[in-house]
Amino acid sequence: MIGTGKIKQYANVLDKPLGKGKQEVSLSAFAFLFSELVQYNQTQVDNISELETRLEDAGYAVGARVLELLCQRDKGNRRETRLLGILSFVHSTVWKVLFGKVADSLEKGTEHEDEYMISEKELLVNRFISIPKDMGTFHCGAFVAGIVKGVLENAGFPAVVTAHFVPVQGQQRPRTTILIKFAEEVLRREARLG
Repeated sequence: MIGTGKIKQYANVLDKPLGKGKQEVSLSAFAFLFSELVQYNQTQVDNISELETRLEDAGYAVGARVLELLCQRDKGNRRETRLLGILSFVHSTVWKVLFGKVADSLEKGTEHEDEYMISEKELLVNRFISIPKDMGTFHCGAFVAGIVKGVLENAGFPAVVTAHFVPVQGQQRPRTTILIKFAEEVLRREARLG
C-alpha cells in the first residue's frame, strides 16, 4: 500500500460504514441522462399519458431508494409516522438531497383536507426540456411526482401524486406544483394519533 496512514480493512463490504459519499452530480450529466430517459420512453409509448406514467414509474423506483438511503444514513433507520413529519421530510431533506435546495413551498390545499402541494419555481427536470407543440400537455415533472410517491408510499403514506404547471403572473415560465392527495386511511390514522 502507498502512504503512511493506516487504513482499516473490512472482511465484508457490509461491514463498511455508510459514508456520505460525493453529494453532487454534474448538471450536464444529469440533463443528458434525463433527456435520454425521456427520449427512450417516448419511443415505447403511443400517447402523452403513457409517457408520463412511465416517467412516474421510473421516479417511483428512485423515491423508494432515496427513502431507504436517507433513513439509513440520517435517521438511524427510523421513519416518520406523522403526516406533517413526512411532508416536511420530503419538502426539505429529500428535496435538498435530490436538487441541492429545499423546495420553494409546502402548502395545504384549501378545498380538500387530504391535499398538499409542493411548489417549485423552476424544477430541475423542466429546465433543459423543450416540449414540442404536438405534446402540449406533457410534463416532465411526472418523474419528480413519481419520486415523491415512491418516498411516501414506502414510508407508509399511500397517496396519488401528480405534477402540474401553474402560471405565475409576470413570469414567462410557469411554476411546477406537485399535488399530493393522501389516501383516506392516512387521514384516519392521523386522526387516531391525534
